[in-house]
Amino acid sequence: MRIRMRTVTALAGVLGLSLVSGCAQGGADSSAHTVTYWLWDANQQPAYEACAKDFEEQNPGLRVKITQLGWDDYWTKLTASFIAGTEPDVFTDHIQKFGQFADLKVLEPLDDLGVDDAAYQPGLGANWMGQDGHRYGAPKDWDTVALFYNRKMAKDAGLTPEQLNGLSWNPKDGGTFEKAIARLTVDSKGRRGDEPGFDKNHVKVHGIATNGGGDGDGQTQWSTFAASAGWTYTDQKRWGTKYQYDSGTFQSVVKWYFGLAKKGYMVPFTDYNSQSNQANTQVAAGKAAASFDGAWMISSYDGFKGMDIDTAVTPAGPTGERATMMNGLADSVTKNASNKAGAKKWVAYLASNECQKTVGGYGIVFPATPDGTKAAVAAYRKKGIDVSAFTRPVADKKNFATFSYPITNYAADVYALMHPAMQDIFGNGKPVSSLDRTNSQINLILDQ
Repeated sequence: MRIRMRTVTALAGVLGLSLVSGCAQGGADSSAHTVTYWLWDANQQPAYEACAKDFEEQNPGLRVKITQLGWDDYWTKLTASFIAGTEPDVFTDHIQKFGQFADLKVLEPLDDLGVDDAAYQPGLGANWMGQDGHRYGAPKDWDTVALFYNRKMAKDAGLTPEQLNGLSWNPKDGGTFEKAIARLTVDSKGRRGDEPGFDKNHVKVHGIATNGGGDGDGQTQWSTFAASAGWTYTDQKRWGTKYQYDSGTFQSVVKWYFGLAKKGYMVPFTDYNSQSNQANTQVAAGKAAASFDGAWMISSYDGFKGMDIDTAVTPAGPTGERATMMNGLADSVTKNASNKAGAKKWVAYLASNECQKTVGGYGIVFPATPDGTKAAVAAYRKKGIDVSAFTRPVADKKNFATFSYPITNYAADVYALMHPAMQDIFGNGKPVSSLDRTNSQINLILDQ
């Protein structure tokens, strides 16, 4: 039996919520003529303001009020707003949070919008179907993961773009990927990671940056390796009932991946900070030659002063495929929206090809519709940015495998257990076999 209040408390604890202060900030406008809309990416706000202007022209009497919050504040205040009854009418939803929100029953079904899954990139629409058969999100955009690298550092190491796009790996010796990362690594005396005398304890430039332990999804950490080794998070594609962190395949991947730091090739956990020293910061500071990161970071890497950053596809794994998580955001309507009718009209417009082509034209994200994606690729091209490392996995199903975040109930509880577990393995050297116990705890919760 599920106790909803326990789940709310767990989610609040995981996100570090203050359920008293700041709950009303950015709350829903009581006016029947206003639709309140929350998003977290400031770079996307101008694109959605443009969509809002068009929407208002087509719907006289309706006004869209957009509130932008930083990532951490966004989820803190959103969850608090559900408890305080000050939630927005519409918000940008993340698949990582969907399972928990669906479980808490704070989302409005969107079946009456007539969303056609075939109108979007494959798989994006289906991810937002609840276990009850109802739709709770309209596809908004998508992203994949690729390898960002400093072109000059790669050239100095004797690595060409063709080589970096043709890497492969395995959990035994790391394959050509590990060789490339070792080559990109330079110690304080100028010796590379693959040269005699390399000092792993005094590294000037690491071959690969880190984004931490990866929690339970490892999106920009180990997920591409685990998936290309044939592993899946759960026993089902969506709404799985058993997690598989106790898999021998998964644990061998994690052991090898974090072992790169022990060899001196990866930025160590002690140098990582989720707020101020993420992978992109490490590359920008010249402390790492490359990093795995998502398409949402393209503009950030392109903006590094004095650096020429290029991208490469993820390495091929033991399965012979290259793999990347393909995450897709959606727009959701809250169950207690003040202006539910207006909210649904706004979400329908956000999901339309018209709005998504507008958003694509800003060259910030890849919208969910194929036309929106084409507009984004063209916009990036005008900026001189090649985004093929991100789009190829979606177009080339023969050589690439894409996969989603794990979608299950009790997502906050899974995070609460996996976050410290993965940090202990990466940062404290705890054996990967410790995941057996963590996995049992997670599956016990799912059995409730």
